Amino acid sequence: MILDQLTPVDGALPGALLTEITELYVANRHFFALSGDFPDPDDIRIDQVAVELARELKHPDTEVLLARSEGRLVGIAITLAHHPDPADPDPWIGLLMVAPQRQGYGRQLAQLVEERFRAAGRPAVKLAVLQNNPRAMAFWSALGYLVIGHREDRERNRPCAVLRKEL
Repeated sequence: MILDQLTPVDGALPGALLTEITELYVANRHFFALSGDFPDPDDIRIDQVAVELARELKHPDTEVLLARSEGRLVGIAITLAHHPDPADPDPWIGLLMVAPQRQGYGRQLAQLVEERFRAAGRPAVKLAVLQNNPRAMAFWSALGYLVIGHREDRERNRPCAVLRKEL
């Protein structure tokens, strides 16, 4: 698996790349039905994905990482080097999504993200899991993440478990 940082070209994302990312989002309909991130999880469109990615990319501490295997987009990770709360020293994984083929892509992508933070000298990483997503909770727990609290997310006030892993 190879990770590439998503970088706009002349302020925009190439159409072919947006199409690939949108296909990945569409393949994860179940997550978007739980999250409510898009108005209709059965009709996620390129323009909506472009708006979401642009919103993410405007934050200077955010990285959007694309995971490829054999040249094919198999995952995306959105990370935040510094949490908006200055008292929180840990980086965050805001989104980790993979093609739903059960090929181990999720585990590989999570490990590559952790390695990036470890190489940057970060001692731990955090993330939030929606309370209504037991599959995600099982995934992250199996990777060694521990629940350290519960709160609503900052953007949509959805109940979440906050998890942390020492690196």
